[in-house]
Amino acid sequence: EELAQDADIRRRFHDESQAVAMLSHPNIVAVYDVSRSDEMDYIVMELIEGITLKQYMQRKGGKLSWKESLHFITQIMKALSHAHSRGIIHRDIKPHNVMVLQDGTLKVADFGIARVTSANQSTMTQEALGSVHYISPEQARGSHIDARSDIYSAGVVLYEMLTGRLPYEGDSPVAVAIQHINSVPLSPRELEPDIPEALEAITMKAMASDVNRRYISADAMLEDLEAFRRNPDVDLDFKMANLHDTVDEPTQIIGANSPSSITRSQQRRTAPNHYASTEGGTTRIDRSAVRARTEQSAEAEELPEEEPRSRGPIIAAVAAVLIFLFGIGIFVYSTVFGSAGKPAQLNIPDLTGKTLEEAMQLEEVISQNLQIVEGDPIPSSEYPEKEIAAQDPVSGTRLSDTEENRIVTVNLSSGPEEKLRMPDLSEDTWAQAKARLENLNIEYEKKEEASEDVPKDSVIRQDPAADTELKEGETVTVWVSTGPEENPVTVPSFLTQTLETAQNMARQAGLKLQVKEVYDDTWPEKYVIDQDPAANTELAEGGTVVITVSKGSEPVESTAPSTEPTPPPEGPGEGEGGGEEVPPATSTKRISVDLPQDGREKVHVRVTVGDQTVYDQEVETSFQSIPLDITGSGTQQVTIYIDGLEDSAYPLDF
Repeated sequence: EELAQDADIRRRFHDESQAVAMLSHPNIVAVYDVSRSDEMDYIVMELIEGITLKQYMQRKGGKLSWKESLHFITQIMKALSHAHSRGIIHRDIKPHNVMVLQDGTLKVADFGIARVTSANQSTMTQEALGSVHYISPEQARGSHIDARSDIYSAGVVLYEMLTGRLPYEGDSPVAVAIQHINSVPLSPRELEPDIPEALEAITMKAMASDVNRRYISADAMLEDLEAFRRNPDVDLDFKMANLHDTVDEPTQIIGANSPSSITRSQQRRTAPNHYASTEGGTTRIDRSAVRARTEQSAEAEELPEEEPRSRGPIIAAVAAVLIFLFGIGIFVYSTVFGSAGKPAQLNIPDLTGKTLEEAMQLEEVISQNLQIVEGDPIPSSEYPEKEIAAQDPVSGTRLSDTEENRIVTVNLSSGPEEKLRMPDLSEDTWAQAKARLENLNIEYEKKEEASEDVPKDSVIRQDPAADTELKEGETVTVWVSTGPEENPVTVPSFLTQTLETAQNMARQAGLKLQVKEVYDDTWPEKYVIDQDPAANTELAEGGTVVITVSKGSEPVESTAPSTEPTPPPEGPGEGEGGGEEVPPATSTKRISVDLPQDGREKVHVRVTVGDQTVYDQEVETSFQSIPLDITGSGTQQVTIYIDGLEDSAYPLDF
């Protein structure tokens, strides 16, 4: 309710939520709508059937296997990579904000909400520090944060999945925040020796206190995670010993009732000193050193106390109050005086020609708290691949010092752009030419024209000519052959003509006939009663006209009476062969013989029914089929021969 009364907070909530609604990634909870009313601002989000990662870990006993941890952190980093590429920082990565679906898919939720609520920094209560176990050192100090703060928080989540413990515990949120700033946690393998060394190194690099020693981007961490997934024994390009300023100090127990609150006090952010550098990676050389330091601490606790025991609780209480006040002072100072030393205006430096890492190390970038966001790569002949080829805002731009103005989007060079040239399509069919143009993303226009020399559907010519350099978005023209130019033929009227007359008329007109036969009580047999297309229609030379020919009246099937006397019924005890069989009835069936259309003008057709030849003639192929009436009884095998070769065979039930 307090935040709802702040108009600026409500505006930022609405703007941030609209930006998050533009995200679309399988590992991010989708935002469908952002609305506001007089009393409420709200977000319409995707409904997720699942539980939080925190709940999932609790069901698994607090920690996960390293393989499952690798599977989950990879999905979290993919979500962060997508969000960071669009200039959005989560600011509150923790297991409570990650949903686990039934199929093992993770979805990161609550993008942008932490940024809005963090705008009101006037107080630092227990409630406001609900995520203190996962915040980065720069968040704890109240300093400017960027995408690398999310990487730190993701590293803490990975640490917790692998070990079942949080890296820092304390009696108050302030105490935990101070540990993030001044301490280094025990490495995961000190708590769980079965964790692979490379995965431990990835975890500790993500949690590096110095932001410049952390992974520079989510993509960089994803590359190491993928390399580890392919080969768990991979040698990474960094050493554990270089992640922190090393000062060997004894292990200290921060909370007697909290077994997970084991940490090292840090001077200039100290690191464990039980690793040594070797060629090819980092190797553990003395685990007993950790135990020895722990035993020394335990022995020290058993020594006689010089001070009276009654003063111990007083000292502890005073120390707790001082720590709490010190933490409050840090946040109040950062809130009230944090921007006092910043310039009133930002002066955007020139980042072109530098790698992403070099740009982030520039004094002008660090001193002004500029946030560099990587955009899409662009081709460049001026700058080599992986160097910054463009930036927005451009160098020399002066802007007011606001959080939005500190974001500089850069585009890395993808190398010189390959010049696109027109391919030679002269030997291609249209299908081949079309496929080649589409593969090259070339816009094209197809034009057709007749050609006596170029086969149908083949390319005649093109514009521009082959090997011509094409401009971006240029449309090319391709002319395709429709074959030789055809002279149209006027279709004559075949109606009321005999079939023979119609065949002669079609031959003279340069047309082909396809004959269909039907029974008709009005017209005599062999007369044309219909045609398609109609008379006087123009048709290309060699085209086909379908004519319908009358077969006369439909015959009535009859069975010839038997001249044999009807045998008497079988008497009792007589077998099946006791009487004479009645011969099966005969009937006439009409079949259609399809003629080949392969250029032969005449073919020899022979049709047999069983062992008997019922048709044996030479016919013209100007029509595509001929009807035949054949007579038989029972089921007979019909075989059709074309020019002496069997064309088809099938049984026919008479």
